[in-house]
Amino acid sequence: MFKKVLMTAAAMSLVAGAASAQDFPERELLGVIMWGAGGATDVVARAVPPAAEEALGGSIVMLNRAGASGAIATTYVATAPADGYTLLYGAENPQLYGVTGLSELDYADFYPVNILGRGVGVIVTAPDAPWDSFAELVADAQERPGEIRMGSTGPGGIPFTIGAMLSTVAEYEVTAVPFEGEGPGLTALQGGHIDYMPVGASAAADLIEAGTVKALAVFDNQEVPALPGIPPITDEFPELDAQLPWGPFYGVFVRADTPDDIKQELTEAFEVAANTSDFQRLMAERSNIVMNISGARAAEFLAQWQSSTAWALYDAGAAERSPEEFDIPRP
Repeated sequence: MFKKVLMTAAAMSLVAGAASAQDFPERELLGVIMWGAGGATDVVARAVPPAAEEALGGSIVMLNRAGASGAIATTYVATAPADGYTLLYGAENPQLYGVTGLSELDYADFYPVNILGRGVGVIVTAPDAPWDSFAELVADAQERPGEIRMGSTGPGGIPFTIGAMLSTVAEYEVTAVPFEGEGPGLTALQGGHIDYMPVGASAAADLIEAGTVKALAVFDNQEVPALPGIPPITDEFPELDAQLPWGPFYGVFVRADTPDDIKQELTEAFEVAANTSDFQRLMAERSNIVMNISGARAAEFLAQWQSSTAWALYDAGAAERSPEEFDIPRP
């Protein structure tokens, strides 16, 4: 009799679990953005929830938890229940946590609900800065080592990574000034507190158009249609061509051990959201390329990005640990 009761209770538990998954979502979801307000990740993250909410039939409360190159938000979601109610709106940074010594986490610990898109980097300075090209800035930095101030978002961020890649083809020394995201860094640049900053084009596009910052180069091997007239970095440093194209990316993630049916519901909702005309238009306006991939395709993209970038950092002497320690293959 006791055994029968246990079996009945177990069966009821399974039914309840199935019903819970079937009725997902039953309450608000929390979307945790790994960077601060106003930056590229924040802009993309906040553009996609309205359509995803409609597809899910539930609401998503957005929360910025900036700090430690996104590791604070990543750890927060990694330690939340694996029930699909806590989403990480993340950028590329976790793929470099191991080699930069920030964390043992990376996106292998998460399921990629959707890699929404990728962007390109752009190097910006103040409108009245004395440089009209990045080569001129490098030459000045070589004459005045450490005197030029570069805005940074910490190890693994876009400024850090672009700086590491540039150091493989040019020797120069600048002083990195840390900020909790591209938005605060760009504000500091406009206020004269730093001299230049490599950022995602999506964060700087409006400022470039308004003339409040000046673009020296796009970190790509070809001109970006949304930023006409801004030369690719390979015009001055052709040796970088082998490492390009490269850029930040933006995605939505849940813990890897989230139930498969909930992963599927989230995947379908965000696929719909990334296909909306409003989202597509925003990405184009901000010089981003829509990807809208999930599952195995997204995992393949993440692994390829991690391999090329982690090894570029290591070869530049900008990584604390070898990618080999984390079984990251050399590209």
